[in-house]
Amino acid sequence: MNIQLVRPIAVLDLETTGTNLAIDRIVEIAIVKISPDGSRTVKRKIINPDMKIPEAASAIHGITNEMVKDAPLFRTVANEFKQFIENCDLAGYNSNRFDWPLLMEEFLRSGLEFDLSQRRMIDVQKVFHMMEPRTLGAAYKFYCNKTLDNAHSAEVDASATWEILLAQVEKYPQLGNSIDTINQFLGDEPIVDFARRFVFENGVEVFNFGKHKGRPVTDVLKQEPQYYDWMMKGDFPMHTKQKLTEIFNRTLLKKA
Repeated sequence: MNIQLVRPIAVLDLETTGTNLAIDRIVEIAIVKISPDGSRTVKRKIINPDMKIPEAASAIHGITNEMVKDAPLFRTVANEFKQFIENCDLAGYNSNRFDWPLLMEEFLRSGLEFDLSQRRMIDVQKVFHMMEPRTLGAAYKFYCNKTLDNAHSAEVDASATWEILLAQVEKYPQLGNSIDTINQFLGDEPIVDFARRFVFENGVEVFNFGKHKGRPVTDVLKQEPQYYDWMMKGDFPMHTKQKLTEIFNRTLLKKA
């Protein structure tokens, strides 16, 4: 069963210097874009992260400092990738918690805004974990009966992820065969910031860490405006700071 697409879907996989959204960088990016007519376009690049790639990270994905020394910085190709995924729904494996948030950070560091409000975001790992908890390689074997060779090559992983999603739609009729029906099955996850420093409770943004955990962000900002300065100067992801500023500005308008 094929998935009915009303607009293209972009399947992302990243290889990175690490897993910290605030400080780590992309070293390889691959996006497989599937159009409603079923045609595929791939955009892939090795990226110079402008920082040393830790040996532990290179041991996982095989990309070394020597391999990236002449590669472009992300900011030089940022707009190219942004344009590539315009008007696309978004997918990946563990992508809602890592790949798309980190790409958003790279866009913001490059001075680009990327609006997610009208995008459907399908995390294939979430379907898999709801049905058959496994790793990406096991998912590929389970759903596609294939061995995932060259795992941690971004293009291989992104392409395998799309094949898994197609197989999941075939296996689980309850998913339906459109991005909307898959998204409805997974359930919308209201996101404040990708790093989950803030979460929604009853429609209100609350802190999800530290001494103010569980308290409405607006209440804290009214009582301790210096907390805004502390977070803006701290080691938080840019997307978190962007959302904090939006809430802070909204709070100031209400006070006025």
